[in-house]
Amino acid sequence: MKKITALTLACTLALGLMTGCAMEEAGSNSASGSQNSGAAANDKREVNVCSWGEYIDTSLIEKFEQETGIKVNYNTAPSNEELYSLLQQGGVNYDVIVPSDYMIGRLIAEDMLQSLDYSKIPNYEKIDQQYKGLSFDPNNEYTVPYTWGTLGIIYNTKMVKEPITSWEVMFSDQYAGNILLIDNSRDAFAMALCYLGYDLNTTDESQIREAAQLVADAKARGVYDGQGMDEVFQIMEGGNLAIATYYAGDFLTMHENNPDLAYCIPEEGSNWFVDAMCILKDAKNVDEAHEWINFIASTDSNLANMDYIWYASPNAEALEMYPSYYEETYGEELDQELYEIMAAPKEVLDRCTMYENLPAETLALYNDLWIELGI
Repeated sequence: MKKITALTLACTLALGLMTGCAMEEAGSNSASGSQNSGAAANDKREVNVCSWGEYIDTSLIEKFEQETGIKVNYNTAPSNEELYSLLQQGGVNYDVIVPSDYMIGRLIAEDMLQSLDYSKIPNYEKIDQQYKGLSFDPNNEYTVPYTWGTLGIIYNTKMVKEPITSWEVMFSDQYAGNILLIDNSRDAFAMALCYLGYDLNTTDESQIREAAQLVADAKARGVYDGQGMDEVFQIMEGGNLAIATYYAGDFLTMHENNPDLAYCIPEEGSNWFVDAMCILKDAKNVDEAHEWINFIASTDSNLANMDYIWYASPNAEALEMYPSYYEETYGEELDQELYEIMAAPKEVLDRCTMYENLPAETLALYNDLWIELGI
């Protein structure tokens, strides 16, 4: 039950961060007269990070601070789209962000990221070639991959007697009123596009509208509205609904607390994604941001993260070592089926598609349709 306290830790971290800036300023002022100038300068080093909830082994933050003297102000965003909205509105001071592939492509296209100095990130060499040169950063200029995984269906085997193999279950009457819909347009429409046999990156308006209508019809039949991450965990772990769409890593965390849950990547295919660390164009703490990225990209950090959040590592050494690491840590072998859910094998990834950044008019269509759905 290594993640049984994950939510408590996340809440504690969040509460600490709410007052962190004020405490840091007060502490800096009180210390200025009693510490030497070098120590005072060191106290001022900080890095502002924005990632997703429950997406890091929180002990890594403390370890980084102890090793470097750099204060980490760790924030979370609920989705790629809401992160983008925050950045557009301004008023945030993030240095490092961890968006998904398609959103990274959009941020690069809009000149919102800065090129990385890879000489300051030697651990980048440990990232497997499979996760370099991808469509969102083809020349490896802006990103260091953080995790990767798949989108699939989570279902409760006590409520669903037959194994689920198709996206059809999301749109049929069989489990109407007993399904939880994911709360972002790209993933919600993706499952419909897959089911209809369309490209996940289609720009064909008629195909996108057909997919949106499929989702709207399902909602009208009683599919629950999209929920935030905490609600998905609570509902599915508690056995309160039969089916949800979510990500492999989060399924494994839920499964640890409720072994009645199962996961599938439907036969029609799905999305596989890479989330990566980037530095914003207007970042104030650029050197500290590079130090943070290099620390997180290390083998030790990747092993700790995999063990805590159950998302697969792009660090080739860490991914290969993890089964042995697990056995040494817990005194038992890692279940191979669970490992292959976390780190999907090639034959599974071959029927999945990575999202790409879509043209502005297509993004506007997605947004309009999502607003119409009222989710």
